[in-house]
Amino acid sequence: RRTMHYLFIVVVAVNSTLLTINAGDYIFYTDWAWTSFVVFSISQSTMLAVGAVYYMLFTGVPGTATYYATIMTIYTWVAKGAWFALGYPYDFIVVPVWIPSAMLLDLTYWATRRNKHAAILIGGSLIGLSFPLFNMVNLLLIRDLLEIAFKYPRPTLPAYMTPIEPQVGKFYNSPVALGSGAGAVLTVPITALGAKLNTWTYRW
Repeated sequence: RRTMHYLFIVVVAVNSTLLTINAGDYIFYTDWAWTSFVVFSISQSTMLAVGAVYYMLFTGVPGTATYYATIMTIYTWVAKGAWFALGYPYDFIVVPVWIPSAMLLDLTYWATRRNKHAAILIGGSLIGLSFPLFNMVNLLLIRDLLEIAFKYPRPTLPAYMTPIEPQVGKFYNSPVALGSGAGAVLTVPITALGAKLNTWTYRW
């Protein structure tokens, strides 16, 4: 019984990570980082919350969400290394920032004395609001982002992903505003569904 318990934990970790990775592109390519930011923020903040809450509630241990985000970060750095080995510059791939948002979820779970509803509502909202902000700062730290984008486009770049100059100073057209708002709104209900699935699986 104990062996099956630990085996299921491993299965949950691997499959949840793959789920997050396959929710659209899980890497910021500099040749379309700005045009994909909103879609990336919605898909990845939602999948991070679903996978992390599911995994965390199954183990019941605060800190599991951060471990989960660390796994995805390792996956991403491996992918970054692969593109670098193909001859692309080091800054061509920007590794997303999952860990701080996952830490906020763990902190919520710990501060509320392992209250799963608080983890879903408060922790999920914190992920949806913080994830786009952390990643926007991460992208802003890349030197000559647009120059790299135009100089090193991927050969499979779709026409609708052609690099464009980002709109600056217009909040209604801000990727941070759209990504944060949509991420926060979508994260909570989908995370609640994941937690419900966790309860059904545990009973089974």
